[in-house]
Amino acid sequence: MPTFEFLLAGGLAALLGAIVQSSVGLGVGLVATPVVTLLFPELMPGAILVAATVLPLATLAREVRHADLRGLGWAFAGRAVGTPVGLWVVASVSDRTLGLVIGCVVLAALVTTASSAHVPRNPGTLTAAGLLAGAIGTASAIGGPPIALLYQRESGPRVRATLAVFFTVGALVSLITLAAVGELPRAQVTAGLALTPFVLTGFAVAGPVRRYLDAGRMRVAVLVVVGASALTLITRSLI
Repeated sequence: MPTFEFLLAGGLAALLGAIVQSSVGLGVGLVATPVVTLLFPELMPGAILVAATVLPLATLAREVRHADLRGLGWAFAGRAVGTPVGLWVVASVSDRTLGLVIGCVVLAALVTTASSAHVPRNPGTLTAAGLLAGAIGTASAIGGPPIALLYQRESGPRVRATLAVFFTVGALVSLITLAAVGELPRAQVTAGLALTPFVLTGFAVAGPVRRYLDAGRMRVAVLVVVGASALTLITRSLI
């Protein structure tokens, strides 16, 4: 059973992350992963992956009609390749090196796309983003930034629904892959399920933030959250 300390610290982080993700499209991994990794490393990455499977379903219940399913087909092809890469990384690379590399890659992509007048979204970029997201997501439970950057100029419902589909399927694939190779202890699954009430509460209270961002502020919010993801990974690795 999850401890009171985990429910307090991890639950609060999951609640705040759910508010961000329910508004911007990603955020549970950004907010909750550093907290759980620092205080309860034995529960990573499974606990956050389980929580990251539950929250997008609530988003899809509201906005599934806005999802870009055609584009996601290419992204999922990349994810299928990226997930085993992430699994190999988990087993072979130190946490410090992993965080630094991922953080720098995401930050470089952010700077490039933020200064561009148009981010090309085609089979090649979608497949590459899916591959990178699969590797990052399986290794660190923060897999949203590559896909989010490609959809940064879309409407709020489009961004949230598209990322929700990607997160749901991607997290399930990562969990199944980890379980298949014996890297998903029962304690991680139980901890993730314990976070479910917190993420659903975050979704429920995020309505005002969603409406605020949907009034022409979505791109800035996406870039801020993606940048925070990269800086969080880099800082955590250096500390």
